[in-house]
Amino acid sequence: MSAVKPRVAIVGYPNVGKSTLFNRITGTRDAVVAPQPGVTRDRKEGEAEWGGRTFVVVDTGGIDLLNEEPLVDDVRRQAQQAIDEAAVTIFVVDGRIGVAPQDHEIASLLRRSGVPVLLAVNKQDARVAQESLHEYWELGLGEPLGVSAEHGLGVGDLLDEVVKVLPEDMGEIETPTPIRVALVGRPNVGKSSLLNLLLGDERTIVSALPGTTRDAIDTDLIFDETAMTLIDTAGLRRPGKRTATDVEYYSSLRALRALERCDIALVVIDAEEGLVDLDLQIAWEAQRAKCATAILFNKWDITTLDLDMATARLKTKVQTKPRWLTVSALSGRGIDRILPLARELYGQYSDRIPTAELNRWLEGLKSRRPLVAKGGKSIKTFYMVQYGSQPPRFKVMVNARALVNKPFAYYLENRLREDYELWGIPLVIDFEGKEERYS
Repeated sequence: MSAVKPRVAIVGYPNVGKSTLFNRITGTRDAVVAPQPGVTRDRKEGEAEWGGRTFVVVDTGGIDLLNEEPLVDDVRRQAQQAIDEAAVTIFVVDGRIGVAPQDHEIASLLRRSGVPVLLAVNKQDARVAQESLHEYWELGLGEPLGVSAEHGLGVGDLLDEVVKVLPEDMGEIETPTPIRVALVGRPNVGKSSLLNLLLGDERTIVSALPGTTRDAIDTDLIFDETAMTLIDTAGLRRPGKRTATDVEYYSSLRALRALERCDIALVVIDAEEGLVDLDLQIAWEAQRAKCATAILFNKWDITTLDLDMATARLKTKVQTKPRWLTVSALSGRGIDRILPLARELYGQYSDRIPTAELNRWLEGLKSRRPLVAKGGKSIKTFYMVQYGSQPPRFKVMVNARALVNKPFAYYLENRLREDYELWGIPLVIDFEGKEERYS
C-alpha cells in the first residue's frame, strides 16, 4: 500500500523557466530545456519530496491565449487538464520583463480554476527581476515569491509554501510494480496516436508535424488487472542528425534513456514507408538496452508492404528476432492485441526455466549435431543453469572457454530461442570453462 500523491502543476507563458523549475524541484534533468519558446508540449510528470511530503510535479507547455500557430491549442488543453487535476498550481512568470498582458490573462484563468495558486517570479538572479518583484501583486494571486529556477534561489521557500497548502493524506491504494512499456520509433510514425488509443485519452499531442513529442511521457494504467506504465518517446533520427538542434539532441537522449528503464520496447514502424535501416537501428538500440522487443507495423490500412519480406529481414538483421503485429492508429486495427502482447513478452522476460529441464534440453541439443568449435575440437557441455531474469541470464559449463566462438554461441542462443519461443527476448549466455572453475 502507498499513499495517493497530490499533484502540483507548473504553468505559465512560454519560455519563463517552467521546465527548469520542474527539473530543480524533482532533482532530475528529465524535462527538455532550451532557450527557444515552445519546447515543452505534453504534460511531463515527476515525483518530488519536501518537508516530509511526497507529491507529483507536472510540467506543462506554455499557455499563450492569443497565439494561433499549429499545436498551440493542443498545448493549452494539456495545460488546462494539468490544472484541473492539480491540488496546487505554481504560476511561473519571467521577472525580467515585468508584468505582461499575458500574465493577467493566465492569472484570470487560474483564479477561475478554484485551485490554490502560488506565484513564482523567476530569474531573480537578474537585478532587474529583483527590482520588479513588487509589481506582481497586481495579478491578485497573493504574495509574489522570488525564485531562480536555474540557480535554486528561493526554490526552498516556494516549496515550503507548496507543502503548507497541499491537502491532507489522500488515502492509500495498492501500487504493484508496473510493467514499463516504451513506444519508440522514427519521427511521425504514429507513436503518440497509438498511445492515446491504448489509453482511451488524449494524453499526448498528435500532429502531422514530425517531432511533436519531445519528452519521454510516462502514463500509468491498469490493463486487465495488470499495472503498466506506457512511455511515449520522441522520434529517433540517425545519430549524425541528432545534433541539428539542442532540443532534438536532448529529446533523442531521453528516448534512449526510456529504453534503459523499460521492460518492453514496442518499435513502431511506418508500414506505408516500409522497413528502413533506421527502424533496424532502433530495434538494435532496444536490444542493447536489454528490452524485450516487438514490432508494430502501423498505418497498415494504407500500405502495400510485402510483410513476408519485411519480417524475414527483421529475423536476419535483429538478433532477438522480435514478434510483430500489423496495426492502424487510424482505423483501430490490431490495437486490442498490443497490450496482451506486451504482457506476454513480460511473462517470458521474467520467467525462469527449471535447471533439470534446461539440462535435458542441453542433452537433446548435443544429440542433434556434434558441437564443434575452433580447429575441429569438440566442445563438451556439462551443465546449464538460469541464474537471472529480466532479461533471462544463463550459465553453461564447458570443457574449455577458449573453444567457444561466436558461431557456437549464436547456435546455442538461436536453438534456445526457437525451442522455448523466446522471440524478441534478449538472452544473456555466459560460458565458463572447467579449467576456470577448478583453478
